[in-house]
Amino acid sequence: LGDVYKRQKKILKPNYILMSITAIMFVGLVYFFGVSIDLFKYALLVPMLLIAFCIDLKLQIIPNRLTLSLFETGLAFTFIEVISNTGLGLNVLTNNLLGMIIGGGIFLLITVIGGFIAGKEAMGFGDVKLMGALGLFLGRDNIIIVAVLSFLLAAIISIAILISKKKGANEYIPFGPFIVASTLIAIFVPADILQNIVWKIFTLGLAK
Repeated sequence: LGDVYKRQKKILKPNYILMSITAIMFVGLVYFFGVSIDLFKYALLVPMLLIAFCIDLKLQIIPNRLTLSLFETGLAFTFIEVISNTGLGLNVLTNNLLGMIIGGGIFLLITVIGGFIAGKEAMGFGDVKLMGALGLFLGRDNIIIVAVLSFLLAAIISIAILISKKKGANEYIPFGPFIVASTLIAIFVPADILQNIVWKIFTLGLAK
């Protein structure tokens, strides 16, 4: 009975680091968005993103129930934004649906082509579904930025891990955490600033 109690206590032990990060994120959302639809939208999105980050990092999987919840929440807020933007509802709907199609489509294409070339799954379908769901929240332009940022972060961190020899070249590195980190950046940093940063990176700072 004592061993069972110890195991349960370990399982139920609160993660103060994650709790602190969540609290900081909520304070940031209130500061940046005030009382608005975006505040409530991202206040629901951020905890789900942090859950996806932790699960994919530990288990290398993004649960279908979680991505389905993201889709449902994204669709609900898309509907709210459509009816609350008089005269611009069609634009909002088109933007969000394009975000879903482009976000999921980019990663699906990479998964199919990568699997065909390498003979094994290049990227999990959980990542494809996650990007599709996030497209509903972020829209067309921001989901493209998230896709580019996630690959940049993945490249930098993967190289650092390989150099440090913490993982072998053939070991799987989950991609979900990079998507989550890129999405959080896209939420808090204005799109024009991110576009400028990405452009300078790809042009090596030569273009103005």
